[in-house]
Order: sequence, then C-alpha cells, then structure tokens
Amino acid sequence: MTEDAKFEDGRERPLSLGALDAEDLQVISTLTQDAVFPVTEMTWRAQERRFALLINRFRWEDAEAARQRGRPVERVQSLLVFDKVAGVASQGIDRGDADLVLSLLAITAETGEDGREEVLLTLAGDGAIRLSAEALEVTLKDVTQPYVAPSQRIPGHGD
Repeated sequence: MTEDAKFEDGRERPLSLGALDAEDLQVISTLTQDAVFPVTEMTWRAQERRFALLINRFRWEDAEAARQRGRPVERVQSLLVFDKVAGVASQGIDRGDADLVLSLLAITAETGEDGREEVLLTLAGDGAIRLSAEALEVTLKDVTQPYVAPSQRIPGHGD
C-alpha cells in the first residue's frame, strides 16, 4: 500500500515558491498570513514594474511540528515580490510613519474586464494595498534562517 507524501516528511528547507494564477496565489496567501513588516520595507520600482516586501513570515508550515515537539514557533524573513505591476495604490497606511508595522492578512487577485490582474493585499486595521498588473507573477522566497517568534505564540484572530 502506498501513501501520499506529507509536508512533515519533507526536508527542512527555505521556501521558494511562485504563483501564476489565483490558485497558486492562495497557497502564498496562506503561507504569508500574519506576516509583519515595517512600512519602510515596501518598495515600488515603477521602471522595473516590481513591487516587493521584506516580510517577517510566520512559519505556518512548521507550527504543528513545533507544537508536537514542544518547541517555540518560528518566523523567517522572506521576500514577497510582484512582477509586471503597472500601478500601486494604498489606503489606511501612513507612509510617513517610519515606525509603522503592518500585518498582512490575505492576498487575493481578480482579473478585471481589461484583462489586468487586480491584486489586493489586505492588512490588519483596515489597511490595503492594491496592485494593478499585466499578469499575475508572484514569488515568495525565504531569505534568512528561521528564528523564534518574539511572541512565541501562534497568531490568532479571535471571532
């Protein structure tokens, strides 16, 4: 009898994922839920058509193993990059407050009537970032070793 592989069976390696459609993006959204980042770690390079975030990602993929082994949960710094971006807009974010830390709740995308992808990054506290892109092209790459989450808790959202 054969069994499907489980995530727990895999080797411990940094994530390096790409998304080219809404289904792929859902995986990245799940893995980046509750990521935190200073407002200063957002970069929009219009000439390169690239929007990037350096996030402190909660390691959802490791949370159950941490619980089972009785060790602290972890975060890791990751680059979240959106390519082919034609425009960026935000609401509820004070870009002038260099001490502002944002929390990412979800990433969704919809294809507009003009064929452009409208990507919405929903933030805690009613903030949002909207990207208008020629096509959906997103990468998520861990760039540091995991570290113990400062709160040592699994993020929660209440009811």
